Amino acid sequence: MSVTRRQITTAALASVPLAFAATGTAQAGGRRPRTLYIAGDSTAAQKYADAAPETGWGMALPFFLRKDLRVANHAVNGRSSKSFVDEGRLDIVLDALRPGDLLLVQFAHNDEKDEDPTRYTEPWTTYRDHLRLYVDGARARGARPVLATPVERRRFDAAGDARPSHGEYPAAMRALAREEGVALLDVQALSLALWQRLGAEGTKAYFNWTATEQDNTHFNPPGAIAVARLVARESLRTRVLAHRDVRRLDEEIPESWIDWPAPGTA
Repeated sequence: MSVTRRQITTAALASVPLAFAATGTAQAGGRRPRTLYIAGDSTAAQKYADAAPETGWGMALPFFLRKDLRVANHAVNGRSSKSFVDEGRLDIVLDALRPGDLLLVQFAHNDEKDEDPTRYTEPWTTYRDHLRLYVDGARARGARPVLATPVERRRFDAAGDARPSHGEYPAAMRALAREEGVALLDVQALSLALWQRLGAEGTKAYFNWTATEQDNTHFNPPGAIAVARLVARESLRTRVLAHRDVRRLDEEIPESWIDWPAPGTA
């Protein structure tokens, strides 16, 4: 995932934690709503008006969650499991966590950048070591960690088959989830299967393909909505979420619901 000037600008703006509620806030004097925190990279991150139509799947996740489960999207462009920690972003999330909250962790796109020592991790050693910081930190605060394998890029072979692009990272995360007894959302496998069903041409309608850009990593509104739906459905299937937590899993979500705030206003 190369970091463009636009991504760097967006990442800087995203340095202030953002909290987006599914449909509102708690009533005065009522019980505190649970919050689902997202720690991740640009595939999940909030995007701003200067990046439209690029859309992170975290922007669409609240459409599938009920009002008493809020989303705080701390995903930032260009970050890896390592750089997110080194920049103090995990500390910010952990300071905000309360008992009963969820911490959903999706990294690998930038962990793969072996030419960049500030981001690179090796799948079976340093990647897993850093993921444990998220897992242990959430548990120490009474929150529930959830690991999500990285969403797949748009990559097809000559035969038209969708091909994986993340090497050993998804397997390393799956193994860590088993070892630590952590809930796993296998978004990599689910998204790869979805891209296969849609095909090489059909997937173009889900990625950030415009007149000036052919982006096979980041999503447009339909793609972000589709991936968020996968995350919500898998969260229900794995009992990360209960039926009372989710909504609209089988409903059409209008693209017009996606909002790109002006930089610095969200």
